[in-house]
Amino acid sequence: MSEKIQSANEEDLQRLRRMLRKVAGHDLEAVKRRLERSAKPRPGAEEIRVLDIACGDCREAEVLGDFVAELKGAPEASVKLTGIDVRAREIADAARKFGKRQGPRDDRGRREFEFLTGDATKLKDHAEMGEDFDLVFLRHQNYWNGARDWEEIFDQALDKVGDDGRLVITSYFDQEHALALEAIQKLGGELIRTEFNEETRELITPGKSMDRHVAIFRKKK
Repeated sequence: MSEKIQSANEEDLQRLRRMLRKVAGHDLEAVKRRLERSAKPRPGAEEIRVLDIACGDCREAEVLGDFVAELKGAPEASVKLTGIDVRAREIADAARKFGKRQGPRDDRGRREFEFLTGDATKLKDHAEMGEDFDLVFLRHQNYWNGARDWEEIFDQALDKVGDDGRLVITSYFDQEHALALEAIQKLGGELIRTEFNEETRELITPGKSMDRHVAIFRKKK
């Protein structure tokens, strides 16, 4: 990877970090208030779980770990991230980069990463990953490339979201994002907020850019 591409990727991740905080908005404060109201809260006492679907080489792994800890009001908490993608080579790259347990750093807790090769339309076949994730993430969902397959992915992603968990998607295109929002809501997702990324990096294809839109959902009660 060239130095120029690597620099662009790192800047994209910083923008994604800001967008995740922005789209969480008042919801972030609501989650923190719920934790404060619970009996004898123990921030960081339990492991927080993240599922990154169609993760590729999962370059966003550390950003997601920090965000979900922040979302739960416990930046020092331990986070376990599970990534899954059908592309074995990408998963091998992710495992090489993140596949070892990382100890606490600064005000961050322990981070643990595992990566699985698998079809995101068949998440139910991967019982080893478990259920009830605090955050389920889909970066650059590709609804135009097979709407039925993506509806299966969205449906199973919502199944993996815990009662107080959140589903977050990002999109490359305006219309594709609108279609994904509609599909997820029909499948039982409640849209909390969607935001256009004012800092998005434009790509060669007209109307396509990195993390152009970011949306956050919870399961309908």
